[in-house]
Amino acid sequence: MKRKKVLLGGITIAIITLVTFVFVSYPPFDAFSRASKKTSKVGFPGFGIWLPPDYEVHGIDVSRYQGKINWESVVAHTSNDVDIKFAFIKATEGRTLRDNRFYENWRNAKESNMLRGAYHFFRPHLTADEQFSLFKGMVKLEKEDLPPVLDVEMRGSTPPARMQKSVKRWLVLAEKHYGVTPILYTSYSFYKHYFSGKEFEKYPLWIAHYATDDLNRLTKKWEFWQHNEDGKVKGIQGHVDFNVFKGEFRDLLNLCKK
Repeated sequence: MKRKKVLLGGITIAIITLVTFVFVSYPPFDAFSRASKKTSKVGFPGFGIWLPPDYEVHGIDVSRYQGKINWESVVAHTSNDVDIKFAFIKATEGRTLRDNRFYENWRNAKESNMLRGAYHFFRPHLTADEQFSLFKGMVKLEKEDLPPVLDVEMRGSTPPARMQKSVKRWLVLAEKHYGVTPILYTSYSFYKHYFSGKEFEKYPLWIAHYATDDLNRLTKKWEFWQHNEDGKVKGIQGHVDFNVFKGEFRDLLNLCKK
């Protein structure tokens, strides 16, 4: 019994010694394993989120909910050689609501050399004409501003056909007024059910979808993808939506007002 205990003790010590040797000699193994798992989910710790790979043009969208924004800090923020190249800014909603941070954000984004765009949050029970009237009274586009955006994410009790007709009407009014093809923002589900028809084919599509790591597996018909709502950016308090553009920066400029 005594000899067996000594033998077992020796084996135990040998195993501990071997494990210690492997851990000390090859510490990157475990660290790499953990980092690989983390990188696949996060990837860009400077922004606090995972970013879709293989896209070079990244952007954000903001409203009054982000509070006062330091746009110079936003422009200067980089993570793993990725920076923010464009921002969509909320201007209006419905027929009366004006975002009280719009003018400040619109002006300061431009002064900080951020490519900017403005959007309207659509209320389907109101007419397109009265909603566009509010928007055009707030938003004056300049050369190299992104096209106006119509944000459609609710239907309420409005029949689908009436909603689609009203959305189309707003887009037509915007194109006629600004001389540039407007962008349609919506969720993937809304796009699939209401906006995948021919009457909306001409409009650049901005799709919100957080539950996929590759929007192309669901549809190839998109120019912008809002992939996360929990990003962190210097100069902005709290979380902010993150987007990618499908294309190079010069392609993004080609969409802008001439």
